[in-house]
Amino acid sequence: MGLIVGLLVIWLVLALLGFVVKGLLWLAIIGIVLFVATAAVAWFRNRGSIRS
Repeated sequence: MGLIVGLLVIWLVLALLGFVVKGLLWLAIIGIVLFVATAAVAWFRNRGSIRS
């Protein structure tokens, strides 16, 4: 779980950095996409472990 939280923090920092530096808008988009993907994976894994 610590790895997922670490990845979420990294993706959030990348997204914020992309918004701050206008030339790096692509970095913000990648950061947001990776943040959402990592959060979805964590949610599905956690949801699956609750049922077991």
